[in-house]
Amino acid sequence: MLTKRTVIGISIGALAIALGSFFLIESIISNVNLVNDTVDIGKSDVFQFDAQRHFHEILNVTGTSFHVILKTPSNGLQVDNDFQNRTSFDWVSLVDGKHFINITNTGSSVLHVTGTLEAVPNPLIFASHIIVISPGILIIGISAAFSVRKPRGF
Repeated sequence: MLTKRTVIGISIGALAIALGSFFLIESIISNVNLVNDTVDIGKSDVFQFDAQRHFHEILNVTGTSFHVILKTPSNGLQVDNDFQNRTSFDWVSLVDGKHFINITNTGSSVLHVTGTLEAVPNPLIFASHIIVISPGILIIGISAAFSVRKPRGF
């Protein structure tokens, strides 16, 4: 029969394992980041991420006027221009590497930035999910020890 402490410990450990596993699988499967930002007047929005070859990136910017700096690795897309009203960027990464996007609002209205950016997951995020799962296993193991009864003679 399980004691109260055992049931509580197993429940907490199972919750930690379930949440850690769910977010670990989600971070492995999904590498698409949906962008839906607003940029106030005179402010900037910066995106910096690693992307692998053949990742598809889309970015739309809408506002009165704005300056965009977009740098992709190697001989990919390189933009450093002023724009008005609306612009769209749609590109495919030619090589693995870091992408840099800086959007500065130079107009008299709020900018709206939307799009999808595919990025390589950060290895630290993977490690953080493992760090959540490991104590869950430890908690279950320790909790199970509360219900173990010593055999006669011990």
